[in-house]
Amino acid sequence: MSLADRILYEDNHLIIVNKLAGEIVQGDKTGDTPLVELVKNYLKEKYDKPGNVFCGLVHRIDRPVSGAVIFAKTSKALARMNEIVKARKISKIYWALVEKAPLIAEQKLVGYVRKNEQTNKTQVSPTPKDGFVVAELSYKTIRQLTNYTLLEVEIYTGRHHQIRAQLSANGTVIKGDLKYGAKRSNRDGSISLHSYKVEFEHPVRHEMVSVVAPLTGEMRTILEK
Repeated sequence: MSLADRILYEDNHLIIVNKLAGEIVQGDKTGDTPLVELVKNYLKEKYDKPGNVFCGLVHRIDRPVSGAVIFAKTSKALARMNEIVKARKISKIYWALVEKAPLIAEQKLVGYVRKNEQTNKTQVSPTPKDGFVVAELSYKTIRQLTNYTLLEVEIYTGRHHQIRAQLSANGTVIKGDLKYGAKRSNRDGSISLHSYKVEFEHPVRHEMVSVVAPLTGEMRTILEK
């Protein structure tokens, strides 16, 4: 699927792309081409832009996660979107396919998390601890499958591996997420977590933007059965 086919929203200020599981958003030690560079190349070719193309990353999602990622096409839009994110005036909804149905079908989870730099894994504590920061999300059960349960998750804080760690600590491990206790990996190397919907007030036009990212990959295959 080409990048052009995965563009969910575009205007003069922003571009929102449906990231595939396995793509990196920014460059890392693997040397793989990041999504931000693909977006820059797309903009350069589409608008025949000479020289460097500005493309600012508004937020990140993990490599094995799919779904909506927001980029800014101007420095002005990036600065304003950063303020929107900082003020928590953006709604981020995820779909998570978990191995076990939660004991409580719908609830808010408030915990305290810390990233372990050595393992690149997030620890969760139910009570405050030195070096831990608060993490908040809510989930609700939206579909029960034979072997899995589909949760809709809204995050209120943007912590490292937040959804993965908090759901695992709640006894609902995300399908394919070996790092947080899944029984087995997904065949395509993904984890069954998808950035499904983003909603916010446009930083320049001040109208509401609401974008839904269609499912892709193994998660789509399972849910379409």
